Amino acid sequence: MNHEQIVTSARRNRTKEHLKSAFIQLVKEKGYHAVTVKDIVDKAAYNRSTFYVHYQDKIELADDVLASKLQGLEESVGKPYIPGHKVYTANLSAPSFNIVAYIYEHRDFFELIKYEDTLPGLHTEFPQTIVKIYQERFIFETINQIPVNMDYFKRYTAYGFHGLILNWIRNNFRESQEDFIKEVIDLTRTHIYSVEYVNKADET
Repeated sequence: MNHEQIVTSARRNRTKEHLKSAFIQLVKEKGYHAVTVKDIVDKAAYNRSTFYVHYQDKIELADDVLASKLQGLEESVGKPYIPGHKVYTANLSAPSFNIVAYIYEHRDFFELIKYEDTLPGLHTEFPQTIVKIYQERFIFETINQIPVNMDYFKRYTAYGFHGLILNWIRNNFRESQEDFIKEVIDLTRTHIYSVEYVNKADET
């Protein structure tokens, strides 16, 4: 990729981010179904032709916003871990829950979960993404190696974590990241002895 292509790509990405940001704000102000393409371009200070260079319609924009943020959520999880390296929950610390830092960093988006008329699929795909992360990216060892149905265990743990995240968001992130993560770690230690991160690339 030459310099001109790099500049063009950066400009396109910047424009898309401006459109996404404007769209998120409008959904909070008016509700998803009331937002029009005209609203979006006016808010972002672009014209309609610029919008249609990047997106076919509002639905495609909404899909892109949701997919990109949830993909980022998945990618954020593994950053503190060495794949295949067992970590005992007694040694967990704030960086172990980089997923929380990601949610807080992108809180402008994740606050959309508080709204009824919000991005289609958000209320279902957010918890499903957390379940997917637990199922595909982690190996858990229970306290005292108590035998359990691990599929059920991961779902139970994932939905519990989702519930805590949801409450944190709905309370406008009243607790600091550090305090919130400390509570999550304390709860984790009651039923998980160790965690091991699995890198998908290592499985192929």
